[in-house]
Amino acid sequence: MKFLTKLIILPLSLTNGLAIPYRIQGRAYGSPLLLFSSSHIEVKRTITSAFFAAGKLRAKPNTCNRLQSFSLFATIAAQKGDAISTDVLVIGGGPAARAIASLISNSKTASWDVCLADQTYDRSWVPNYGVWEDEWEAVSKLFDEYSGVSILDCINRRWDVTDCYFGGSFGIPVDERFRINRPYLRVDRDLLRQKLSSPSYRVIRANHIAKRTLAPNIHTPSPSVLHDESGSVVTLSDGTVVRTKVVIDCTGHESKLVLKDPRATDKPGYQIAYGAMAFVEESNTSSPTIGPYDKEAMTLFDYRTDHFKDNLQWLEAAEEAPTFMYVMPIKGNKIFFEETSLVARPAISFMECKDRCLRRLEHLGVKIIDIEEEEYCYIPMGGALPAKDQRIIGFGGATATVHPSTGYHLCRMLASAPAVAAAIETELARPDFNPERAAASAYHAVWFPENIRQRNFAVFGGEFLMKQNVEGLRGFFSGFFSLPLELWAGFLAGWVSKS
Repeated sequence: MKFLTKLIILPLSLTNGLAIPYRIQGRAYGSPLLLFSSSHIEVKRTITSAFFAAGKLRAKPNTCNRLQSFSLFATIAAQKGDAISTDVLVIGGGPAARAIASLISNSKTASWDVCLADQTYDRSWVPNYGVWEDEWEAVSKLFDEYSGVSILDCINRRWDVTDCYFGGSFGIPVDERFRINRPYLRVDRDLLRQKLSSPSYRVIRANHIAKRTLAPNIHTPSPSVLHDESGSVVTLSDGTVVRTKVVIDCTGHESKLVLKDPRATDKPGYQIAYGAMAFVEESNTSSPTIGPYDKEAMTLFDYRTDHFKDNLQWLEAAEEAPTFMYVMPIKGNKIFFEETSLVARPAISFMECKDRCLRRLEHLGVKIIDIEEEEYCYIPMGGALPAKDQRIIGFGGATATVHPSTGYHLCRMLASAPAVAAAIETELARPDFNPERAAASAYHAVWFPENIRQRNFAVFGGEFLMKQNVEGLRGFFSGFFSLPLELWAGFLAGWVSKS
């Protein structure tokens, strides 16, 4: 009976309320037991009796991610309240969640029932998304071709050119402008949110309740998420219990549902930024510039530090832990300014970015008269990829699609969405549907070997950039953008399409 003791005690030491299946001589017996009791003796007696009743003493625990089919859904639903069934449950309410929910629910090949769960579903999106025009056109085409969801017009500002300032090193004059003839766009986040808020999927205004994932497919507290051979059961914060074939987690970089690959030792870097949508004082409304910034150009990088020349302590800090200004002239005297630490470990503070932003603008003679909104940006970059042997499918930030060198994410996430949707749909359509195979196929659709190799190179790039002071970054990016467009454009934000 020593083996049976291990079978019982180990899961209880992890979390209360686990579902434990059992096999006797290779055959599954009965329903796995839901262990809601903290009494080891009571549980041991129950399972031991089951083995004796079967007339077998040689027992072998089934793996946690291959639970036997059981009436778990009805059992938990009866205890918790409302219950629904669906093909796909998407958890989250940001661009990634709504994108993948829209694609699968608007499939041209089948009619899938999709639910999206997010307690803050009605909340507006905060980030100011900037994208290269050619990349936006490419991902919009992918979306339209896959499901008929058109996002091409979700743009509210276009700049024909993109400017940079790398002066102050290598003999480059401080006021010298580096112009890139590649159009840049500002995404209309409200229109994009509207386009991706499709009536084709159902919305549950509640969150998942998992606090931690202890091992592949073992979540706590139980029964926040439980899995069996035909799908998963997820309990939400409003008491709703969802029986689903597939779970897609889009809750971002700090997901409590998706495990990272335990073999990986990579640590993420962090992009930190403070942004302000501001109205500035204009003494001459006909002027083509605000300070040094052209109203008809998007400024991608301003790495100058001359605004600190009178304060040695601030200057040294800005040279060793560089930040840059990112500028989007919107209309008239309305401009979005953002001071950004590209990638660092440890991260620069929000307050440091805000102080540098305001000091820079003061030095440039830009006077803010009103701030419409502020943005605090935190983006983990690089780090470990998700483990592929888990039932829950991470998507977007939860599966680490952020560019490890630059922090670009929106277009990369959107570019990966059709392949993930197709992989999931293919598995759902199979008569022998297997949720583990569906999850594995979805992960492979994102992280196939060629894409992993590209990401590894981008991770190397991020590590390189973290080691540079401001002089090194000025020199690097000045040379980088001097290369032919086709050589640098793909690296900066691109995504590998699986052939």
